[in-house]
Amino acid sequence: MENKTIRIKDIALKAKVSTGTVDRVIHNRGKVAEKVRLRIQKIIDESNYEPNLMARALGSKKQYRFAALIPDPEIDSYWQGPKDGIELSVKELKQYGVSVEQFIFNPFDVKSFTEKAAELTGSTPDGIFLSPIFYHEILPFFEKWKKADIPFVLFNTEIEDFGLLSYIGQDSYQSGKLAGKLMHYGQSEPCSVLVVHIDEKTSNAAHLVKKETGLRDYFGQADPQGQYHISTIELDRSDPDDFRNQLDRVLETTPDLKHIFVTTSKAHHVAAFLEERHAGHIKIIGYDLLAENLHYLKKGTIGFLINQNPKRQGYLGIKQLANFLVFKKKVPRLKFLSLDIVTQENLSYYLEEEQATATEESVA
Repeated sequence: MENKTIRIKDIALKAKVSTGTVDRVIHNRGKVAEKVRLRIQKIIDESNYEPNLMARALGSKKQYRFAALIPDPEIDSYWQGPKDGIELSVKELKQYGVSVEQFIFNPFDVKSFTEKAAELTGSTPDGIFLSPIFYHEILPFFEKWKKADIPFVLFNTEIEDFGLLSYIGQDSYQSGKLAGKLMHYGQSEPCSVLVVHIDEKTSNAAHLVKKETGLRDYFGQADPQGQYHISTIELDRSDPDDFRNQLDRVLETTPDLKHIFVTTSKAHHVAAFLEERHAGHIKIIGYDLLAENLHYLKKGTIGFLINQNPKRQGYLGIKQLANFLVFKKKVPRLKFLSLDIVTQENLSYYLEEEQATATEESVA
């Protein structure tokens, strides 16, 4: 009997018992003679039978309250993707009793983050989905959720251990190595490379550190003699003059600068600066298909964008919680998304795919 067709009725016929007896064995309830139980279990094991978990969940009256701790997309548009993904997932899972309350915080205000995390914790949800962009501040909440036996799924920023159920997103380290390879393949002679972190401190942002480490490790392997010079700056857009002054100093002191790696979705700010300074010989590698980034990708100021699929991160994160809590499935500890390299040449494909997906969702 094949797994896709076997029913409780089939098992009962083969074991020569009633369907009620099979049901009691499957769900480990009620009394069944040991000899009969073993016979039924042997048939179940041999047939690789799996109960219809979705049908069972659909018939259940249980409600599942999830909570999502996400940055405010009104402040940083990157986070609109995860928010849309969460809402799409809820739309599909609503029939199974799943709801998600969103706790929105200011991504540039650590106090806002901790206040919303505390508010979320006080709501005692069944499961939690979040982007832990403030590393040190989230750790005490991890401990609270572990003690309360509340599973939590992370996205965008991977933090190892600490009891999380799952992580959804890219492998930040490998994406940094990919950026290094893209720079190296297009470079005929050694040059200087600049790593730029914008609006986030690496001391409290593990994913940015992993991206930079990946890039440095790539050049460490590809350029063992150290002919490529790699430097790093952290920029804060809240002070526009300092933002430009720091970049100006880099241009003045690094005449052989040919590549800039922006570790966040804000590559367009550096692209705008380079255009102002007529420094078109410097190419940028950044992240995400924001409209502002696409503007400079089309113009050639940004050479490559690594698409982090933020909407899919939000969508799959809620699905991971539902699979674990609602459908009682095992979920992978890590679910890395693909490292999509977007260029002028293949941009239309990604835009068409995104538009097609949006159309399908509106029809649904």
